[in-house]
Amino acid sequence: MGKKGSTRHMKRQMSPKFWPIHRKEAVWAVRPSPGPHPSKVSTPLTVVLRDFLGFAETAKEANRIIKEGKVKVDGKIRRDARYSVGLMDVLELQEADQRYRVLPKHGGRFIFHPISKAETDYKLCRIVGKTTVRGGKTQLNLHDGRNVLLEEGSYDVGDIVKLDVVEQEIIDHISFKPGVRVIITGGRSQGQYGILLDLGKEPGKKRTAIIRTPENDDVRTLASYVFAVGTETPLISLPGVE
Repeated sequence: MGKKGSTRHMKRQMSPKFWPIHRKEAVWAVRPSPGPHPSKVSTPLTVVLRDFLGFAETAKEANRIIKEGKVKVDGKIRRDARYSVGLMDVLELQEADQRYRVLPKHGGRFIFHPISKAETDYKLCRIVGKTTVRGGKTQLNLHDGRNVLLEEGSYDVGDIVKLDVVEQEIIDHISFKPGVRVIITGGRSQGQYGILLDLGKEPGKKRTAIIRTPENDDVRTLASYVFAVGTETPLISLPGVE
């Protein structure tokens, strides 16, 4: 018997817990297409429009909106109803004059935070890898699947780049070091905002970080869960942060 390969379907009971759907109301859920974000931390556009934002009552209505080209993700029209949307992506519905950025929320969930039109032109991306390619150029691998080639510049894994989503060019850079403003994207403290106080000396994935919240509480979490959003002030709007 030959190899079957991965399934094309997903049952509701197996869908990520942060999706706001009833697990026993029906059998099947929308399985995200392979894309920029892992399926466990992303949401297909159908679920976004129907369950997160309420622009449709059924999957059929949501799919029609998407197929008609009324939804943009990171500046591009997406017609795939299963296209995966994840952390820091920018969603725009021009006819409804609504724009959102995907941000982490406490309890392992994500929210679609309303943003201004000016904020739709850029997004923040974490550098998850870098290599030197032919010609001596540096290739940055970003958390949303993008690759950026650079002639010069000093960037490290864990740093954040502010990316123009239209021109695919870096317009700002945040070094991952104590003193920067950060948001926690995973673990028990997901959704917390604060200042990065210190980075531990643990090896590899066990490296920890300490963040001080606006309430002067110190939170300890894994450094891989910490996402820089600015230096003196955040480069993006955040819920409850002025």
